[in-house]
Parts: sequence; structure tokens; C-alpha cells
Amino acid sequence: MLHERLTHKIIGCAMKVHSVLGNGFQEVIYQRALAIELASQGLDFKREFEMRIFYEGHDIGTRRVDFFVEEAIMVELKALTQLEDVHLAQAMNYCQAYNLPIGLLINFGGKSLEFKRVINLHYPKTV
Repeated sequence: MLHERLTHKIIGCAMKVHSVLGNGFQEVIYQRALAIELASQGLDFKREFEMRIFYEGHDIGTRRVDFFVEEAIMVELKALTQLEDVHLAQAMNYCQAYNLPIGLLINFGGKSLEFKRVINLHYPKTV
């Protein structure tokens, strides 16, 4: 899988944050803690990174991703009791709109950390 080591490292950082903080906080608390953990692991990232969205070659706006790691992986965070299909669809749409091969959807809201690797099936290298 493309970027498997990197996604594994990011998920490991999220697991550490969840093991220390548990569930029940707002998303921004997990976002701040994950930023500390990513930095401690030597990962290059941008937080609340504004990315341009294109449709048929036209710039139609922007959307901020929670994290953009190593110029390769979009990470979207949630703090919900349970992820729903709409959250997964949102993450998949972001990968397609940003033309990224893979992204992560991470939920800190449950008793156990929940994460999904999101693959962009329309990315040129995966077609």
C-alpha cells in the first residue's frame, strides 16, 4: 500500500494520544495533542492547512484539512461516539478534491480509537 509506513506512524501517534487522554474531549483538544505527538516523532506537518479545491480544472474554493502530513497524507479528525458513512464519504471526497492518493480519518470519541485509511481510487497511480 502506498505510504503504508507513514500512515502507520500517524496512527501510532493517534493511539498514543488516545491512550493518554481517553475519549470525551472536543476535537480541538485531540488536534493540539496530536500536533505535539507528530512533532515528537519528527513528522513534518501543517495543521488546519487550507487547500484549494478544483472541479474540471476550475478553482471552486478552499477547505481546511486538520493535518497535512509529509506533503502526502490528509488527516481528518473527529471526536464522535461513532463514525458514520457520511464522515467516511467526506474524507474520500477530500482525497479526490485534493488529488491525494490516501488519507486518514481518525475518531477519538469512542472508548477505543477508530481510524480508517481512505484510498482515492481516482488517483492516477491507483487506477
